[in-house]
Amino acid sequence: MTTRRFLQLDVFSPSPGAGNPLAVVLDAQGLDDASMQAIARWTRLPETTFVFPPQDAASSYRLRMFSPQKEVPFAGHPSIGTAHAVLEAALAVPVDGLLVQEGIAGMLPLRVEGDGLHRTIAIRTPRASVAEVVEPTDRRLTSALQGWPLGTLPPARMQGGRSWWVVELSDETTLRALQPDWNAVAALAESTDSMGVFAYARCSAQPWDLAVRAFVGNGRRFEDAASGAANAVLAAWLDERGALPGGRRDYVVSQGREVGHDARLHLHVDAEGEVWSGGQIQTVIRGTIDW
Repeated sequence: MTTRRFLQLDVFSPSPGAGNPLAVVLDAQGLDDASMQAIARWTRLPETTFVFPPQDAASSYRLRMFSPQKEVPFAGHPSIGTAHAVLEAALAVPVDGLLVQEGIAGMLPLRVEGDGLHRTIAIRTPRASVAEVVEPTDRRLTSALQGWPLGTLPPARMQGGRSWWVVELSDETTLRALQPDWNAVAALAESTDSMGVFAYARCSAQPWDLAVRAFVGNGRRFEDAASGAANAVLAAWLDERGALPGGRRDYVVSQGREVGHDARLHLHVDAEGEVWSGGQIQTVIRGTIDW
Protein backbone atom coordinates (compact mmCIF):
# COMPACT_ATOMS: atom_id res chain seq x y z
CA MET A 1 0.00 0.00 0.00
CA THR A 2 1.31 3.42 -0.99
CA THR A 3 0.10 6.91 -0.05
CA ARG A 4 -0.53 9.07 -3.11
CA ARG A 5 -1.79 12.62 -3.57
CA PHE A 6 -5.48 12.77 -4.47
CA LEU A 7 -7.79 15.55 -5.66
CA GLN A 8 -11.47 15.75 -6.40
CA LEU A 9 -12.38 18.50 -8.84
CA ASP A 10 -15.42 20.14 -10.37
CA VAL A 11 -14.79 20.73 -14.08
CA PHE A 12 -16.45 23.30 -16.36
CA SER A 13 -17.60 25.04 -13.24
CA PRO A 14 -17.50 28.69 -12.13
CA SER A 15 -18.29 27.51 -8.57
CA PRO A 16 -18.14 24.19 -6.66
CA GLY A 17 -21.00 21.83 -7.45
CA ALA A 18 -21.98 23.25 -10.82
CA GLY A 19 -19.80 21.16 -13.13
CA ASN A 20 -18.74 17.56 -13.73
CA PRO A 21 -16.82 15.81 -10.92
CA LEU A 22 -13.43 14.19 -11.45
CA ALA A 23 -11.00 12.28 -9.25
CA VAL A 24 -7.27 12.67 -9.93
CA VAL A 25 -4.59 10.39 -8.49
CA LEU A 26 -1.15 11.97 -8.66
CA ASP A 27 2.08 9.96 -8.22
CA ALA A 28 0.44 6.99 -9.95
CA GLN A 29 3.69 5.12 -10.63
CA GLY A 30 3.40 1.50 -9.46
CA LEU A 31 -0.33 1.15 -10.04
CA ASP A 32 -1.21 -1.60 -12.51
CA ASP A 33 -4.28 -1.71 -14.75
CA ALA A 34 -6.34 -3.71 -12.28
CA SER A 35 -5.56 -1.30 -9.44
CA MET A 36 -6.46 1.77 -11.49
CA GLN A 37 -9.73 0.17 -12.56
CA ALA A 38 -10.48 -0.75 -8.95
CA ILE A 39 -9.87 2.83 -7.77
CA ALA A 40 -12.09 4.21 -10.53
CA ARG A 41 -14.83 1.78 -9.54
CA TRP A 42 -14.43 2.79 -5.88
CA THR A 43 -14.64 6.57 -6.50
CA ARG A 44 -17.91 6.05 -8.44
CA LEU A 45 -17.30 9.23 -10.40
CA PRO A 46 -17.74 9.53 -14.18
CA GLU A 47 -13.95 9.30 -14.61
CA THR A 48 -10.83 8.99 -12.50
CA THR A 49 -7.44 9.92 -13.94
CA PHE A 50 -3.92 8.79 -13.03
CA VAL A 51 -0.88 10.98 -13.59
CA PHE A 52 2.55 9.60 -14.54
CA PRO A 53 5.85 11.18 -15.56
CA PRO A 54 6.01 11.78 -19.32
CA GLN A 55 7.57 9.19 -21.60
CA ASP A 56 8.00 11.68 -24.44
CA ALA A 57 10.27 14.67 -23.87
CA ALA A 58 7.78 16.89 -25.71
CA SER A 59 4.95 16.21 -23.23
CA SER A 60 4.27 17.79 -19.84
CA TYR A 61 2.91 14.62 -18.20
CA ARG A 62 1.25 11.33 -19.06
CA LEU A 63 -2.21 10.30 -17.96
CA ARG A 64 -4.60 7.39 -18.12
CA MET A 65 -8.32 7.75 -17.51
CA PHE A 66 -10.87 5.21 -16.34
CA SER A 67 -14.63 5.16 -15.94
CA PRO A 68 -15.99 2.78 -13.28
CA GLN A 69 -16.32 0.16 -16.05
CA LYS A 70 -13.29 0.52 -18.32
CA GLU A 71 -10.35 2.59 -19.53
CA VAL A 72 -11.33 5.59 -21.65
CA PRO A 73 -9.11 6.67 -24.58
CA PHE A 74 -10.15 10.33 -24.44
CA ALA A 75 -12.64 12.56 -22.69
CA GLY A 76 -12.70 16.32 -22.32
CA HIS A 77 -13.46 16.99 -18.69
CA PRO A 78 -10.87 14.49 -17.35
CA SER A 79 -8.20 16.02 -19.58
CA ILE A 80 -8.92 19.59 -18.50
CA GLY A 81 -9.30 18.66 -14.85
CA THR A 82 -6.03 16.71 -14.83
CA ALA A 83 -4.18 19.69 -16.29
CA HIS A 84 -5.54 21.81 -13.43
CA ALA A 85 -4.38 19.21 -10.88
CA VAL A 86 -0.92 19.04 -12.44
CA LEU A 87 -0.58 22.81 -12.23
CA GLU A 88 -1.75 22.88 -8.61
CA ALA A 89 0.79 20.20 -7.70
CA ALA A 90 3.56 22.02 -9.60
CA LEU A 91 4.29 18.91 -11.66
CA ALA A 92 4.50 20.92 -14.89
CA VAL A 93 4.74 24.51 -16.06
CA PRO A 94 3.09 25.83 -19.23
CA VAL A 95 5.45 26.74 -22.06
CA ASP A 96 4.16 29.68 -24.08
CA GLY A 97 0.82 29.16 -22.35
CA LEU A 98 0.57 25.49 -23.30
CA LEU A 99 0.75 22.11 -21.57
CA VAL A 100 1.02 18.91 -23.59
CA GLN A 101 -0.93 15.85 -22.44
CA GLU A 102 0.38 12.41 -23.36
CA GLY A 103 -2.19 9.60 -23.47
CA ILE A 104 -3.91 6.94 -25.54
CA ALA A 105 -5.28 9.63 -27.88
CA GLY A 106 -1.76 10.91 -28.52
CA MET A 107 -0.12 14.22 -27.66
CA LEU A 108 -2.76 16.90 -27.12
CA PRO A 109 -2.05 20.55 -26.24
CA LEU A 110 -3.93 22.42 -23.53
CA ARG A 111 -4.09 26.22 -23.46
CA VAL A 112 -3.81 27.80 -20.00
CA GLU A 113 -5.07 31.34 -19.46
CA GLY A 114 -5.16 33.34 -16.22
CA ASP A 115 -4.25 32.29 -12.70
CA GLY A 116 -5.93 31.03 -9.54
CA LEU A 117 -9.70 31.24 -9.42
CA HIS A 118 -9.76 32.99 -12.79
CA ARG A 119 -7.73 30.35 -14.62
CA THR A 120 -9.30 28.63 -17.60
CA ILE A 121 -7.96 25.59 -19.43
CA ALA A 122 -8.93 24.37 -22.89
CA ILE A 123 -7.81 21.25 -24.74
CA ARG A 124 -7.40 20.90 -28.47
CA THR A 125 -9.60 17.89 -28.99
CA PRO A 126 -8.96 15.04 -31.45
CA ARG A 127 -10.13 16.16 -34.88
CA ALA A 128 -13.70 15.03 -35.47
CA SER A 129 -15.22 13.86 -38.72
CA VAL A 130 -18.72 13.30 -40.03
CA ALA A 131 -19.43 9.57 -40.05
CA GLU A 132 -22.92 9.91 -41.55
CA VAL A 133 -25.75 12.38 -42.06
CA VAL A 134 -29.29 10.99 -42.00
CA GLU A 135 -32.92 11.99 -42.14
CA PRO A 136 -34.93 12.02 -38.88
CA THR A 137 -36.98 9.21 -40.44
CA ASP A 138 -33.96 6.87 -40.41
CA ARG A 139 -35.34 3.73 -38.79
CA ARG A 140 -32.42 3.56 -36.34
CA LEU A 141 -33.36 6.96 -34.88
CA THR A 142 -37.14 7.05 -35.03
CA SER A 143 -37.73 5.48 -31.61
CA ALA A 144 -35.12 7.59 -29.81
CA LEU A 145 -36.34 10.84 -31.42
CA GLN A 146 -40.06 10.10 -31.29
CA GLY A 147 -42.03 13.24 -30.41
CA TRP A 148 -38.98 15.51 -30.44
CA PRO A 149 -39.59 18.84 -32.27
CA LEU A 150 -36.41 19.06 -34.32
CA GLY A 151 -34.44 22.04 -35.56
CA THR A 152 -33.06 22.93 -38.97
CA LEU A 153 -29.94 20.77 -39.27
CA PRO A 154 -30.30 17.03 -39.91
CA PRO A 155 -29.14 14.44 -37.37
CA ALA A 156 -25.54 13.33 -37.86
CA ARG A 157 -23.20 10.79 -36.32
CA MET A 158 -19.86 12.41 -35.51
CA GLN A 159 -16.63 10.56 -34.80
CA GLY A 160 -13.98 12.23 -32.67
CA GLY A 161 -12.39 10.09 -29.98
CA ARG A 162 -15.92 8.99 -29.15
CA SER A 163 -18.89 8.77 -31.50
CA TRP A 164 -22.08 10.77 -30.86
CA TRP A 165 -25.36 11.38 -32.65
CA VAL A 166 -25.84 15.18 -32.70
CA VAL A 167 -29.48 16.24 -32.95
CA GLU A 168 -30.79 19.80 -33.11
CA LEU A 169 -34.00 20.67 -31.24
CA SER A 170 -36.32 23.50 -32.21
CA ASP A 171 -35.64 25.69 -29.14
CA GLU A 172 -34.16 25.75 -25.65
CA THR A 173 -37.45 25.24 -23.81
CA THR A 174 -38.17 22.09 -25.82
CA LEU A 175 -34.66 20.76 -25.22
CA ARG A 176 -34.81 21.27 -21.47
CA ALA A 177 -38.21 19.55 -21.24
CA LEU A 178 -37.11 16.36 -23.04
CA GLN A 179 -37.81 13.05 -21.32
CA PRO A 180 -35.66 10.55 -23.24
CA ASP A 181 -36.73 6.98 -23.89
CA TRP A 182 -33.68 5.34 -22.36
CA ASN A 183 -34.33 1.95 -23.93
CA ALA A 184 -34.46 3.58 -27.37
CA VAL A 185 -31.32 5.66 -26.69
CA ALA A 186 -29.48 2.53 -25.57
CA ALA A 187 -30.62 0.56 -28.62
CA LEU A 188 -29.40 3.36 -30.90
CA ALA A 189 -26.06 3.68 -29.10
CA GLU A 190 -25.36 -0.04 -29.08
CA SER A 191 -26.45 -0.65 -32.68
CA THR A 192 -24.28 2.19 -34.05
CA ASP A 193 -21.31 1.86 -31.66
CA SER A 194 -21.91 5.39 -30.39
CA MET A 195 -22.16 6.99 -26.96
CA GLY A 196 -25.78 8.02 -27.52
CA VAL A 197 -27.60 11.24 -28.40
CA PHE A 198 -26.15 14.72 -27.93
CA ALA A 199 -29.13 17.06 -28.26
CA TYR A 200 -28.69 20.81 -28.66
CA ALA A 201 -30.66 24.00 -29.20
CA ARG A 202 -29.77 27.56 -30.05
CA CYS A 203 -30.49 30.19 -27.40
CA SER A 204 -31.19 33.91 -27.36
CA ALA A 205 -31.16 36.53 -24.59
CA GLN A 206 -29.03 34.20 -22.41
CA PRO A 207 -25.41 34.31 -21.18
CA TRP A 208 -24.86 31.18 -23.32
CA ASP A 209 -25.25 30.53 -27.04
CA LEU A 210 -26.25 26.86 -26.98
CA ALA A 211 -27.94 24.58 -24.47
CA VAL A 212 -27.08 20.89 -24.73
CA ARG A 213 -28.01 17.56 -23.17
CA ALA A 214 -25.93 14.36 -23.41
CA PHE A 215 -27.93 11.12 -23.21
CA VAL A 216 -25.46 8.26 -22.77
CA GLY A 217 -26.79 4.84 -23.70
CA ASN A 218 -23.70 2.72 -24.32
CA GLY A 219 -23.11 0.59 -21.23
CA ARG A 220 -24.46 2.80 -18.48
CA ARG A 221 -27.56 4.90 -19.12
CA PHE A 222 -27.32 8.43 -17.75
CA GLU A 223 -27.32 12.10 -18.64
CA ASP A 224 -23.84 13.60 -18.51
CA ALA A 225 -23.49 16.82 -16.51
CA ALA A 226 -20.81 18.36 -18.75
CA SER A 227 -18.98 16.83 -21.69
CA GLY A 228 -16.00 18.50 -23.30
CA ALA A 229 -15.57 15.80 -25.96
CA ALA A 230 -19.24 15.74 -27.01
CA ASN A 231 -19.33 19.52 -27.23
CA ALA A 232 -16.19 19.40 -29.37
CA VAL A 233 -17.70 17.03 -31.95
CA LEU A 234 -20.79 19.24 -32.02
CA ALA A 235 -18.60 22.29 -32.68
CA ALA A 236 -16.93 20.41 -35.54
CA TRP A 237 -20.37 19.55 -36.99
CA LEU A 238 -21.59 23.14 -36.78
CA ASP A 239 -18.37 24.39 -38.36
CA GLU A 240 -18.73 21.83 -41.16
CA ARG A 241 -22.22 23.14 -41.89
CA GLY A 242 -21.30 26.83 -41.57
CA ALA A 243 -23.68 27.03 -38.63
CA LEU A 244 -21.60 28.11 -35.62
CA PRO A 245 -23.70 30.23 -33.21
CA GLY A 246 -23.90 33.75 -34.53
CA GLY A 247 -21.24 32.87 -37.10
CA ARG A 248 -18.63 33.27 -34.34
CA ARG A 249 -15.71 30.94 -33.66
CA ASP A 250 -16.05 31.39 -29.90
CA TYR A 251 -19.23 30.53 -28.03
CA VAL A 252 -20.54 29.42 -24.63
CA VAL A 253 -22.57 26.31 -23.82
CA SER A 254 -24.93 25.59 -20.91
CA GLN A 255 -25.16 21.96 -19.80
CA GLY A 256 -26.31 19.93 -16.80
CA ARG A 257 -29.22 21.92 -15.35
CA GLU A 258 -31.60 18.99 -15.85
CA VAL A 259 -29.42 16.80 -13.60
CA GLY A 260 -28.80 19.37 -10.87
CA HIS A 261 -25.66 21.02 -12.28
CA ASP A 262 -25.02 24.31 -14.08
CA ALA A 263 -21.88 23.88 -16.16
CA ARG A 264 -20.44 26.41 -18.59
CA LEU A 265 -18.22 25.28 -21.44
CA HIS A 266 -16.25 27.55 -23.74
CA LEU A 267 -15.73 26.36 -27.31
CA HIS A 268 -13.33 27.81 -29.85
CA VAL A 269 -12.84 26.72 -33.47
CA ASP A 270 -9.51 28.04 -34.71
CA ALA A 271 -8.53 29.07 -38.22
CA GLU A 272 -7.34 25.53 -39.02
CA GLY A 273 -10.67 24.04 -37.95
CA GLU A 274 -9.28 22.59 -34.72
CA VAL A 275 -11.73 22.62 -31.82
CA TRP A 276 -10.68 23.75 -28.34
CA SER A 277 -13.00 22.82 -25.47
CA GLY A 278 -12.52 24.31 -22.02
CA GLY A 279 -13.65 26.21 -18.98
CA GLN A 280 -12.95 26.80 -15.31
CA ILE A 281 -12.09 24.12 -12.74
CA GLN A 282 -12.69 24.11 -8.98
CA THR A 283 -10.64 22.05 -6.50
CA VAL A 284 -13.12 20.64 -3.97
CA ILE A 285 -11.07 18.02 -2.10
CA ARG A 286 -7.31 17.86 -1.47
CA GLY A 287 -5.85 14.86 0.31
CA THR A 288 -4.23 11.46 -0.12
CA ILE A 289 -5.33 7.98 -1.08
CA ASP A 290 -3.76 4.79 0.32
CA TRP A 291 -3.85 1.95 -2.21
